[in-house]
Amino acid sequence: MTKRAVDTGLPAIAGRPIQWATIADGILYTAQLPLRADGSFETGDIGLQTALTLSNLRRTVEAAGGTLADVTQVLVYLPDARDFAGMNAVYGPYFSEPYPNRAVFITGLVVPGARIEIVAYAHIGRAVRPAGRATPKAGAAAKRHRNAAKDKTPGRRRR
Repeated sequence: MTKRAVDTGLPAIAGRPIQWATIADGILYTAQLPLRADGSFETGDIGLQTALTLSNLRRTVEAAGGTLADVTQVLVYLPDARDFAGMNAVYGPYFSEPYPNRAVFITGLVVPGARIEIVAYAHIGRAVRPAGRATPKAGAAAKRHRNAAKDKTPGRRRR
């Protein structure tokens, strides 16, 4: 497996050992918050926070070479269940069918004032096998299976 950080253009959070996104074997892994380009957090209503968080997700996926159509799963974390409807109203237009698989969790968030955090996975291109790694020989296994079946054929003698 080859893993690399994705340069999202989003500012690093001082003192935290995280990347906003990494990609490995064609899969993008990312967590997004309502983070502004200047490093401050949006603390407004759920609509503003959702829009900024999803804009950050789009920016990240595009930086990795994909689009929001490549997103396969989204995990949404909200500290208040009453924010679901507002989040959902903003979320819908960002995606089209087939929609990413999605789950919503009601839980506390680490960033003070944050009302949303999104974890997303996207398939960005195909996986690349690192040089020097052997490729399984499916053909050889199939041939062994056929030969084993022939050996069990009635009237056939093994040599």
